[in-house]
Amino acid sequence: MACITISTEQELQQAFAIRRKVFVEEQGVPLADEFDEFDTLSSNCQHVLVIYDNQVVGTGRIRHVQNVGKLERICILIDYRKYGLGKTIIRALEKLAYHMPVDTVILHGQTQAEGFYHKLGYMTASEPFLEDGIAHVTMTKTL
Repeated sequence: MACITISTEQELQQAFAIRRKVFVEEQGVPLADEFDEFDTLSSNCQHVLVIYDNQVVGTGRIRHVQNVGKLERICILIDYRKYGLGKTIIRALEKLAYHMPVDTVILHGQTQAEGFYHKLGYMTASEPFLEDGIAHVTMTKTL
């Protein structure tokens, strides 16, 4: 298992394919809402891929927003969710946050994943709200 920072357009397209599968096909997020102006190779937004058993199976990104690192678009293909890869993605994104540099990270976590984020040191900082028709909460962590 490995987690790499995306550095090529081909790797970025692999991340997009995972996001389409998880968010658009599985969870019903409209395609137009899933992709945005931050889906590029830039210094303000960095993307990662997790590779398990020689397969690209998960992704996430981090953006520098108002002096914090904002973790976004974290997902893993359904058949690989039992291997602890979500933790690997979060740790890789937090490592990128250190180099931004920021000392706080935030995310909008789906409420069904709130316990997962708590185990990684995140605190719930909002009441539930809808984002793309799915219940989320804002979560924060001081690095």
